[in-house]
Amino acid sequence: MDYLKTQIEELEKKIEETRKLLTDPDLADLAQGEIDSLKEQKESLLSLINQSSEKPSGDGNVDSHNCIVEIRAAAGGDEAGLFAGVLYRMYTRFASNKIWKVEQLSINEGGIGNIKEVIFRVIGRGAYGLLKFESGVHRVQRVPETESSGRVHTSTTTVAVLPELEDIDFHINEVDIKTDTFHASGHGGQSVQKVETAVRLTHIPTGIISTCQTERSQFQNKEKALAVLRSRIYEAQESKANAAVAKDRKLQVGTGDRSEKIRTYNYPQDRITDHRIGKNWHNIEVILEGNLDTLLNDIQKADTQDSSEKD
Repeated sequence: MDYLKTQIEELEKKIEETRKLLTDPDLADLAQGEIDSLKEQKESLLSLINQSSEKPSGDGNVDSHNCIVEIRAAAGGDEAGLFAGVLYRMYTRFASNKIWKVEQLSINEGGIGNIKEVIFRVIGRGAYGLLKFESGVHRVQRVPETESSGRVHTSTTTVAVLPELEDIDFHINEVDIKTDTFHASGHGGQSVQKVETAVRLTHIPTGIISTCQTERSQFQNKEKALAVLRSRIYEAQESKANAAVAKDRKLQVGTGDRSEKIRTYNYPQDRITDHRIGKNWHNIEVILEGNLDTLLNDIQKADTQDSSEKD
């Protein structure tokens, strides 16, 4: 944390030095633009310091960490995108019930309520420990509003839950990261910024990519993209390690395999089924409003029991 404070002090000095140029008519506009940029960088660092008070100290257990959640529409066309929106709302309301914060990192919308992809942070102690069980394929069976014949459609949405890690937890060498900047875009791909504030980071050894364009500052976008990149690389390494032990477990609850079908939401029968533990819950609309506690507690208990039996 001291290094962040040092950076803030250096930014404050640069701001004061640049202010001296405001009296020069030829340089005033450039100086003001530089001051605004420096202030944004300072605010970003102050935000990181404030958020650190909500993060647990490194104890080797990532369950206590914040998390990054990625939701993507899969098979099923528009219906998959609509259900991705339903899941996004469910998780944000669950986080709100827990008095956790949610910060959207990126979103690709296909229309009103239709989400092709959304990535967001959940900030709160133990967020990853609870939500990690949501990683996998979520299948929905329901009659779309546009279906006049009343035929039930099946579509899928994938969810990936990654622990948010600090550099001290999981370090990436800067020489291994390729940084590209580009103009942020809005709906339809039109440019919404005159300067290149959007950032794309590529981890050269693995080819893993992270992009962020939600902030007006390139510095802020890079910080957020780096957080996602770090989590994705960590997950890729953990997935390889988990694959070796997953075959020895009766249940596949804690593997976090995003290709695994974990749950079905059957609207006509008002039933949610978790295929890993073979259990059903009813009142689907209530659960989708963010009331996930009973469901997650049951899965967590099954996972703990499975781990104990294996040991």
